[in-house]
Amino acid sequence: MKVIVSVVLLAVIGFLGYLLVVNINDPIRFMAEKEKRQQVVVERLKDIRTAQEFYRDITGQFAADFDTLKQVLSTGSFRIISVLGDPDDPNFDRDNLQYDTTYFPAIDSIRSLGIVLDSLQFVPYSQGATFDMQADTITYQSTMVNVVEVGTRWKEFMGQYADPMYSKFDNRYDPNARLKFGDMNTPNTSGNWEQ
Repeated sequence: MKVIVSVVLLAVIGFLGYLLVVNINDPIRFMAEKEKRQQVVVERLKDIRTAQEFYRDITGQFAADFDTLKQVLSTGSFRIISVLGDPDDPNFDRDNLQYDTTYFPAIDSIRSLGIVLDSLQFVPYSQGATFDMQADTITYQSTMVNVVEVGTRWKEFMGQYADPMYSKFDNRYDPNARLKFGDMNTPNTSGNWEQ
C-alpha cells in the first residue's frame, strides 16, 4: 500500500512540476516570439516607408496601392538639379546662373538598399496577408498636404499567439491593434512602434 501511495505522490509531484515549468516558459516563449516577429514586420514597414518617400520624391504624392508604388519605382527617375553659380552672392551676375538637371533611375536606389519590390506588400509570418495602404491629400492647418498610412493587425503575423489570452503576459498586447506608420489625419510618417 505504501508503494502505491508513493507512486501516486510521485506522479502528482511530477505533474505539478511540469505545470510549473510550463507556466514559467509560456510567457518567456510568447515575449521572445512577439519581439522576433515584431522586429521583422517593423523592418518591412520601414522599407515600405522608404519606398513611399522615394515615390513622393518622384511624383509629389504618396502611392495609394502597391502596384502603383512598384511600377513607379521600377521605371521612374529621381531628378537632381544642380545650380552653377551662387544665387545668394550679391556680386554674382544672375544672367550667368545655370541649372543642370540630371536623372537617376529609382530602381538603383531601391536595389542598393536591399528592398525587394515584389514582396514588399506581404506581411511577414502571415499566410499571404498584405499590408493595408491608404494615401490621400487633406487640409491640415489651412494647407493641402499628402498623407499616407500603412499597417497590419498584430493577429495577422502572430500565428498561434494571435489569441487575446496572451495579453495576460503583456498588458499592452492586443492582437486587434495595428502596427503601422503614417496617419490619414495628420502629415506624419512616424511608426507607432517608435512611440
